Amino acid sequence: MVKSVVVLQGTLLEGAIGKCCGAPARAPLTRPEAEEVAGLLKAVSDPARLQLLSIIRSAGDCSACVCDVVPAVGLSQPTVSHHLKVLTKAGLLTREQRGTQAWFTLVPERLDQLGQIFA
Repeated sequence: MVKSVVVLQGTLLEGAIGKCCGAPARAPLTRPEAEEVAGLLKAVSDPARLQLLSIIRSAGDCSACVCDVVPAVGLSQPTVSHHLKVLTKAGLLTREQRGTQAWFTLVPERLDQLGQIFA
């Protein structure tokens, strides 16, 4: 173990190891927790979905109409609807029907959960 530290001394990896090993103990993920996190990561692993989340997050009330996000991402309406459905199924967005338009709202707690994965 000491040899590894000597080899890594002075590298960026040394700082990462120090931060990781010096961090307070945290219980490893259980299998159900890992499966839930994997589902979240899978949902956001597409550039269009990340862009959609960003657009909705930047809206004043963290919600947007599907009719507004379609032109912003430059994809067809069916494709955008599919991506929004995936994000909704993952719990990152909620969907509300307002007349003939679908509105999507960010679920901040779920987004925070994504951030905690690597904290």
